[in-house]
Amino acid sequence: MPFLSVQTNQEVDPQTRQKLLTVATQQVSSVLGKSEEYFMASLQTVAAMRFGGSAEPTAMFDLKALEFPSEKAQEITNLLCKLSADILNVEKARTYVTFTSVERGMWGWNDKVF
Repeated sequence: MPFLSVQTNQEVDPQTRQKLLTVATQQVSSVLGKSEEYFMASLQTVAAMRFGGSAEPTAMFDLKALEFPSEKAQEITNLLCKLSADILNVEKARTYVTFTSVERGMWGWNDKVF
């Protein structure tokens, strides 16, 4: 049940939005060994954001997953920073990635709790 939320202060055209969300969900699902069928992702563009005292291009990736395996954090950070640079044109040094591990029983979907 991963959920990836992406924010950037950049304007992103619709085709690039879909490319980012598609590639990110495919690659993160693969690293986590989770089905893409249950992966949700969102992208907020033109967000009011500053990083390091500047309004230069920046991005924030926040990944939530049930019992997130911390040993995957480095690999996913590398992957998302690369996507930020390659697709959003945001320098890796201006990209943050956060992870939230959600304990079982605290994630609901389709009238069920996992």
